[in-house]
Order: sequence, then structure tokens, then C-alpha cells
Amino acid sequence: MRVVLASKSPARLLTLRRAGLDPEVIVSDVDESLTRRSSTGELVAALAEQKADSVFAQLTSADQGPRADEDLIVIGCDSVLDFEGRAVGKPGTSERAVTLWKRLRLHSGLLITGHRVIVRCAGSVQADTRVARTVVHFADLSDEDIDAYVATGEPAEVAGGFTIDGFGGPFITHIEGDHHNVVGVSLPLLRLMLADLGVSWTSLWSPRP
Repeated sequence: MRVVLASKSPARLLTLRRAGLDPEVIVSDVDESLTRRSSTGELVAALAEQKADSVFAQLTSADQGPRADEDLIVIGCDSVLDFEGRAVGKPGTSERAVTLWKRLRLHSGLLITGHRVIVRCAGSVQADTRVARTVVHFADLSDEDIDAYVATGEPAEVAGGFTIDGFGGPFITHIEGDHHNVVGVSLPLLRLMLADLGVSWTSLWSPRP
């Protein structure tokens, strides 16, 4: 079965590969800045849907020849940190990242990831959208630590201004929930979604040499 990840996130791709999948990557043309919702959970769910639906439409409209009836799975995800009741995406600049981390230190936030899965199998199409939540507790960083972390360039380009699988890992004291969700895709949730759509997780494992 063809598996496609509708995300440019290298962390999501690596997470799926380490779990046995070998998806293609096709990035959607969705403009995230145009989407607004009343809650962070609704926002990430909507963005995940838009990304997966856009890529699925691209693939199915272009399907010709031997791939026209091919079994297909498209996975879309979007992550945002809910902090102090507000959605925090990518800071975008070093200055914003520093400001954000001075607020985050010694506090906790809720990392929320929307998941959209579309399955086409034997000509039938099914889809599901769900949200995973993980509480993230941040360390008490000094101003010097924050400046050094921001200087790596990592915080400005990731949701919530931090990673748990990169330079930011030592600055997370503990979490409550799924670690993979903080990376960007909840593997346990994704397995359940696929199962409910009739796809066994182990059937998607790529052959090992």
C-alpha cells in the first residue's frame, strides 16, 4: 500500500521511518495563516485536514495508468503549543523565540497535534481526524541558556519554539502523555486511526534488509 506523508517535517518523517513505515513526502500548498478556529484543538484538526485533503486531491486527480486504482494512505499532521490559553506556532524570528522562552521557562504548556488519515482501498475512500494532547513541562533556563538555544536557529522554526528530539530536549523536564506527539505525530493514535479504517499497522512495515 502506498503511504504518503503530507508534511515537510523531517521529525515526523524520521519518527514514522523508525516505527517501520517508509512514506513518500508530498507537501501541500495550504496557507496555514488563513485558518482560524476558536480553540487550539480545532485549529490543528482543521490544518491537518486541509493538508491531507489537499495532497489526496492532488494524487487522485493525477492518478492515471497503473496507479489509478492503487491502495493509498495519506497522513496529515499539524502541531501547536497551547500556552496560557493561546495557540503558539512557530516564532519565526530569533527575537520572538527569546521572548517566548522567557515566558515558557518554569511553566508548562499543552502540545496539541491534529492527525488526518485518508485511506483508499479497493476503490473505497474513508477518512478520520483526531487530536492528541501532551503536557510539556519546561526547565528554569537562564537568559544565557535561552540566548544560546535560540542561536542554534531551532526554536524559531518549530511549533511552540522548542523540540524534544533536538537541541531543546535537555530543557524539557518531563511530559504527561505521548512523547511522539511532541515530536509531531502520535504513533499510538495513528495506529488506532488506521485500525479503525481497516488497516493493520504491521502490514505497513517496510521490508528490512
